[in-house]
Amino acid sequence: MPNFSPQELAAQLKGGLLSFPVTHFTEDLQFDEAGYRDHLSWLSTYPVAGLFAAGGTGEGFSLTAAEIDRVVRVAVDEVNGRVPVVAPATGGTASAVAQAQAAEAAGADGLLLMPPYLTEAGQDGLVEHVSAVCRATNLGVIVYSRANAILNDRSVSALADRNDNLVGFKDGVGNIENLTRIYATVGDRLAYIGGLPTAETFALPLLQLGMSTYSSAIFNFVPQYALDFYADVRAQNREAVYRRIKEFLVPYLDIRDRQKGYAVSIIKAGLAAVGRPAGPVRPPLQNLTDGELAELTALINKIS
Repeated sequence: MPNFSPQELAAQLKGGLLSFPVTHFTEDLQFDEAGYRDHLSWLSTYPVAGLFAAGGTGEGFSLTAAEIDRVVRVAVDEVNGRVPVVAPATGGTASAVAQAQAAEAAGADGLLLMPPYLTEAGQDGLVEHVSAVCRATNLGVIVYSRANAILNDRSVSALADRNDNLVGFKDGVGNIENLTRIYATVGDRLAYIGGLPTAETFALPLLQLGMSTYSSAIFNFVPQYALDFYADVRAQNREAVYRRIKEFLVPYLDIRDRQKGYAVSIIKAGLAAVGRPAGPVRPPLQNLTDGELAELTALINKIS
């Protein structure tokens, strides 16, 4: 039984920063439950609006369905209702439906519906895919628009009309015209979540498009800094936001952009830098080099 109804979930997520924790692995790339629990326990001492288990930052794409179920169950147990736990639903429609139902059985409070695997699809097909998942669960569903599943304003409007438990739209593209059209059409019917890599970079301008929150990966290793940044965004303190972007995010992005996949790898490196290692990333991702880790550690020390 979820702790939050779909409407309660939407209201909760709109009001604060969102945590996307990494998934801890041992050196032989198995799930490290003890390390994951310790990480969630530490993060839970900071105020956030929701926890998204086994998401992109959590390497959900490299987890089996059984592993995702285990990670979600551990998160639900460890968080114990303090904040909503949102589980992933991935792959084709049948797989996403099965994961949605498993997440509900595991006690999750909502779903983040990822793009279907590999195949391209038109808008009508995407609407059917999202609707099938919404029909399969009583949980609140947040659809992630990116990659091969970019939804336009007509599709989002149709989905919102058709599915009462569709409560959120997460954007991973940053197309300002499309976002403007969606918000103008659908308004506050949905919670809007910024989902571009290192979402802090885009947070202030996207606030004007109804995106009152975003997925913060850096919250994993500099949680207070991430919360302070979010507070500056919500206060529309341009001077503070751009000062933080200059002092930390620009050099951070310079490291992140050196290799494809580093948007995830650099988060685990950040945890190693602050003395809370989460283990390696799974292939096909690769870990930062020792030199890059040293650069990141020095950068974190400057803002600590």
